[in-house]
Amino acid sequence: MNDTLPRLPITAVVLAGGRATRMGGQDKGLVELAGRPMIAHVLAALAGQVEWMLVNANRNLDRYAAFGWPVVRDEDTGFLGPLAGLEAGMRAAATPLVLTVPCDCPVLPAALTARLHAALVAEDAEIAVPHDGERLQPVFALTRRSLQPSLAAYLGSGGRKIDRWFEHHRVAEVDFSDLPDTFINVNDPDERRAVEARLADSA
Repeated sequence: MNDTLPRLPITAVVLAGGRATRMGGQDKGLVELAGRPMIAHVLAALAGQVEWMLVNANRNLDRYAAFGWPVVRDEDTGFLGPLAGLEAGMRAAATPLVLTVPCDCPVLPAALTARLHAALVAEDAEIAVPHDGERLQPVFALTRRSLQPSLAAYLGSGGRKIDRWFEHHRVAEVDFSDLPDTFINVNDPDERRAVEARLADSA
């Protein structure tokens, strides 16, 4: 990893607002992973990449606030998915660009934000999304905050699918086929054990 990359004037929103049904309903960001809450790994990985961070959560707000960053809730508390978390982050952010990252993906490379940002600028796109070589990873999106009214209208109309909203905007697909492990997530106890073993090997 390149530790000399500068932090960018971007707000990262760590999405921790879901129900986590496959983890038995536990608040996934607070599940212990290699000795500390899962969200702590994500925040640490992002700290050298962006200047500001927010946590999107809909429960355990005080526990999330203890990590030192503002906590924002979805406008609608019905657990509407990652787009609702992005919209909440857009409303709270003061920067022109907002990056979303899920709380259950603790293996993030140092160049994640820089590569998305470079593609967004180079292609004059409104959204930059990584492609892992097999599929898009739309929850890892770098989005222009000016799209907040569009997203709020989409959610207000009942829209929930990320790709359907993307269809209305200029999207840069960014090749991350060299870093597919970036998008390993923890959805159940077996995946949790596998990622813990990976973190132990890289320590």
